[in-house]
Amino acid sequence: MPNVRTHGSYRTGGLWAGAGISFGALVVCCGVDLLGMLEFDERCNHGLIRGPGRLLRVREQAFPPATVCEFERGDVSSAGGTGVLGALLWLGMVALVVCLVVALVAEWFEPRLGSDLVVPTTRGRKLRRTGTAFFVTGSVFLMFYALAGWRLFTGPASVCSAGADWGANAPRTLAYSFFPPQATCQYTSGLTRRMNPEWVASLLMASAVPALLAGVGCVLAWLRLRAERRETRPGTAAADSALADQGRSAR
Repeated sequence: MPNVRTHGSYRTGGLWAGAGISFGALVVCCGVDLLGMLEFDERCNHGLIRGPGRLLRVREQAFPPATVCEFERGDVSSAGGTGVLGALLWLGMVALVVCLVVALVAEWFEPRLGSDLVVPTTRGRKLRRTGTAFFVTGSVFLMFYALAGWRLFTGPASVCSAGADWGANAPRTLAYSFFPPQATCQYTSGLTRRMNPEWVASLLMASAVPALLAGVGCVLAWLRLRAERRETRPGTAAADSALADQGRSAR
């Protein structure tokens, strides 16, 4: 295909490998963290977790995911809130964000060939790469959204009473939002609670960022490929000029 042009693309293989390793480490650490959160709030409320002073309230920390029992003179957190596990979660998250964002933004550009950081590619191959990245990141976002917000689509105003036979004691939905998917539920006892923990809403919003970056890269790659095909279409002045340049270079 003589009209296929070669362009530059940054080497991102190491960044994608780093993002994959960081993501795997985050999944493992979050699994251990969530196991530590099980019934931690109940143990606090029943006095099984001792802290400095009287227990004031129990709250859920967005990241690292943790249950925090607030006492009069200090807090006591589940495993992910402090210590080595909390440090590993922060380290893995920082590494994942840096590698993923830099790799996705690097796909926006077409640097000149000649550098060790640049490899030759075609715009068709670039579109396939950015399209794959957009498909993967978009699928992850949609999966998280479906898991966190499916009850909203059963009826936003009655989301708190969906999925159970409450009878006359159904909780009321005080407020709701679709992004992030969240609802504030009030029970007959007067207790209010969120439909999703704060860390779930934070994770969902964070997963939208790489999908947006990948989408921008995919659109740019598609626009550049379309412009190149228009320029190299037989019979156009640009195509004739390109063929003439190739003939002169062959001689």
